[in-house]
Amino acid sequence: MVRVIVVDDHEIVRKGIIAYLNTDEEIEVIGQAASGNAGAALILQKKPDVVLMDLMMENGSGIYATAQVMEQYSACKIIILTSYYDDEQLFPALEAGAFSYILKTSSATEIADAIKKAARGENVIESKVAGKVMTRFWREDKKLHEDLTERELEVLLCIGNGMTNQEISEKLYIGIKTVKTHVSNILSKLAVNDRTQAAVYVHKNKLFRES
Repeated sequence: MVRVIVVDDHEIVRKGIIAYLNTDEEIEVIGQAASGNAGAALILQKKPDVVLMDLMMENGSGIYATAQVMEQYSACKIIILTSYYDDEQLFPALEAGAFSYILKTSSATEIADAIKKAARGENVIESKVAGKVMTRFWREDKKLHEDLTERELEVLLCIGNGMTNQEISEKLYIGIKTVKTHVSNILSKLAVNDRTQAAVYVHKNKLFRES
């Protein structure tokens, strides 16, 4: 039997979900709460296996409640059940420790199935959400300097060595104006504000190579 707590500030939604879950012989709803603060307290008191957690609530958001619970009761599997999947809500919720992320457009059967899977250690990520997660993972995994051209990389290494534009011009046999253009492109592609930050990027990523 999977012991579940439902946290949602919309009474009709909360009671509707509970009514359906109560018809499932594998699920036992042991509590409910209408705010993040109340939900966190109840979860820590009753120690459920799985929690259905809304995000946007007064008196403590679902993100705050998730973080609070994970700090003290990490064995709990928290399923975010929400209407929101924008980056401002999605990634903070996952970073707080949410185990699964599904939308309120899911059917009652899908919600119950997600609960059972969570109890078995299998997470469920809504397809719209999964796409965002994979895109962000790809961006973070990819090194920004991989977008630089060969010449821009050469200029970046010179910047890393503390060379001025004039020195770079003389070393690479290119005009000062061209150097400035390369530097501008490099700063943009690396998402840094100045040459100092670019030099730090070189050292941090160990880009130096023998000439």
